[in-house]
Amino acid sequence: MAVKLRLTRMGAKKKPTYRIVATDSRSPRDGEYLELIGTYAPVGDCKVNINEEVALKWLNRGAIPTDTVRNLLSKEGIMKKFADSKNEKKDK
Repeated sequence: MAVKLRLTRMGAKKKPTYRIVATDSRSPRDGEYLELIGTYAPVGDCKVNINEEVALKWLNRGAIPTDTVRNLLSKEGIMKKFADSKNEKKDK
């Protein structure tokens, strides 16, 4: 099973909010997901809430983020921590 970190659309028409979720890559966009990682509200002042521990857990398990989710994780500094943790494992 290939796990992806991607966005699930929520909210009203023309006022979207998104959930950042870990899901099977074959499931539909708004279908069931394995775990909720955070939220993203692009309208107005852009609000991003990401549970760092859960995101790192899924990245370490091999989940692949979509381009948009990768950008959100990078802005929050989570991708840098993930890369640092991978480099520490290689050094040992």
